[in-house]
Amino acid sequence: MYNDEIMNKVSRVLTEIRKKVPLVDCITNGVTINDCANILLAFGGSPAMCEAYDEVFDFVKISSALYINLGTLSKEQETADVLASISAKINDVPVVLDPVACGAIPRRFSVINRISEVGRIDVIKGNVGEIKFLAGVDSNVRGVDSLDDGEGVLEACINVANKYKCVVAATGKKDYITDGVKIAIIKNGVEMFTKITGAGCMLGALCGAAAGAYEDKFLSTTAAILSMNLAGEAAYEEAKLPGSFRVKLMDCIYSLTEKRLKEEGKIEWK
Repeated sequence: MYNDEIMNKVSRVLTEIRKKVPLVDCITNGVTINDCANILLAFGGSPAMCEAYDEVFDFVKISSALYINLGTLSKEQETADVLASISAKINDVPVVLDPVACGAIPRRFSVINRISEVGRIDVIKGNVGEIKFLAGVDSNVRGVDSLDDGEGVLEACINVANKYKCVVAATGKKDYITDGVKIAIIKNGVEMFTKITGAGCMLGALCGAAAGAYEDKFLSTTAAILSMNLAGEAAYEEAKLPGSFRVKLMDCIYSLTEKRLKEEGKIEWK
């Protein structure tokens, strides 16, 4: 009964996103700006890419959520990230942080800590290597990619959730989500995500939309990751090559239903 009730709540996040059309300000990397904008539209959100230092404080005020992605972190983006997070804290706007390559580039760790100190972080979504690095555990990374086998990832997620007092999601062959107490392990997904650029960035944007539409960030993050994985599975059924898979992924995100989330989600709850 518990699983049925919680899956009803997870699937309801999708309906809330499409009902509320959350405005998500994405300060993201230059490689995936267009991807993040389009997948947010397909999901039911409203994308904005406002990152100008002189505008971002005021724009976050009117946003439903803020998504910060450190993928191509310029000095200008760094200052905008910090200022945007301050505005989010003042104006009670949820923040999703994607700590891209934090294990490979030490400067990014200091930026994350600065955002945590003066702003807010509601969700950290990263790959296994990034999350393990934030937990102070040795991890195997190559640039923005994790080469880690996932051993000890749940413990790392719990550590980071307690450290930053937020929901943490580590993506990989299995996806782990925790608020430090509750745990969800998602077993959906496809390997093809690793063959296209920006799958993680797009997922971060979806987490932003879910956070902007639903109060419970543990459930909203679980719903966003499950949605991406189910869309990926459906896309791969129709498109076995990376280029066509990317196109079908957008279509399948758009076509998602509550029914599919409830019936096809493979989630272990702890």
